[in-house]
Amino acid sequence: MTVSETLNRNHIESGLTPQARALLLELELHDSIDSTNAEALRRIERGTAGSGLVVSAEQQTAGRGRRGRGWVSPHAANIYLSVVWEFQRGVEAMDGLSLAVGVAAADALALRGLQNVALKWPNDLLHGGAKLGGILVETSGHVTGPTSAVIGVGINLAMPEAEAGGIDQRWTDASRAGGIDAGRNTLLATLLNHLLPLLADFESVGFGPWQDRWLARNAHAGQAVALRSGDSEVIGVVQGVDQTGALLLDLGGTVQAFNGGELSLRPVS
Repeated sequence: MTVSETLNRNHIESGLTPQARALLLELELHDSIDSTNAEALRRIERGTAGSGLVVSAEQQTAGRGRRGRGWVSPHAANIYLSVVWEFQRGVEAMDGLSLAVGVAAADALALRGLQNVALKWPNDLLHGGAKLGGILVETSGHVTGPTSAVIGVGINLAMPEAEAGGIDQRWTDASRAGGIDAGRNTLLATLLNHLLPLLADFESVGFGPWQDRWLARNAHAGQAVALRSGDSEVIGVVQGVDQTGALLLDLGGTVQAFNGGELSLRPVS
């Protein structure tokens, strides 16, 4: 795995399938940027973005994850990727999108040789119980009408120990998890080969076709977990997810569905 290679437009585009190449509107590459998601949102605000805009960078100076958390983003070590896609039916059309993106990212990593990637609801990639990557979906537009979504994907490839001091949870990277058989450019192209077709079809098909594939990678199937929202917390046993991507928890004999971007899940030991 040649992690140290710099991002190269020709290398990335040459690795795209004909389908992904047709769906790619623009590939915007940066050496250093605050956040690829933030740049994509700025492009949307300026009216210069559309479905298929891809933003990637060697380094993020203000990378972020869900719930306002920072995302450690050292130079030329990992994947920082954001894709813009337009949805006509608002946020409802995006139910389960982050879960489907997790499946696509895990499939792309498997194609490049990294097996046994598990998924933590709603948007983390795990390996051996440690965080390998994450997904952040942000929107700009109408709740019930035309909406632009920015789908951010961050994957640790070779995180330097010296850079990882700010990570507040167990983490890993591809090199520690067994490695991949490609450099960053080939991996980025492989991710786009999976993500762009997913996004092109998602509004018409929804999460349903991805449900079983997500369940097959469910990191906490049958386990007791605590689900937190603000100061409130419920504890239940994970029963899977429904066709909208909502988490199903058994709360002492009653199965209840939970959904929402501010929910946080952790295993109960």
